[in-house]
Amino acid sequence: MSINKTKSSFYRRLYVAHLIDKGIATVPALIEYTGMPRRTAQDTIKSLSDLDIVCQFRQTEGERNRIGRYEVLDWGAINKNWIEENLTEIKSVLDYP
Repeated sequence: MSINKTKSSFYRRLYVAHLIDKGIATVPALIEYTGMPRRTAQDTIKSLSDLDIVCQFRQTEGERNRIGRYEVLDWGAINKNWIEENLTEIKSVLDYP
């Protein structure tokens, strides 16, 4: 099945936000879980704001050098329940686990 770049980009952003919300909230964890390249994971997190998803990095107290995790603070207009209900299709379109 062929999908366009707009849909795959949209789904990737939803999926990454979903994973962060479920605790897979670091770039290394996203890479390990999905197999996506580091740059793709970083760029996807950065682009969540394009969908009005507020995702913020939280530094672990007492740690240095950006040790911590991302956290979704606000989903904006996105219904995270829709993501849960359509997760199988999203993962299938993206070919992610």
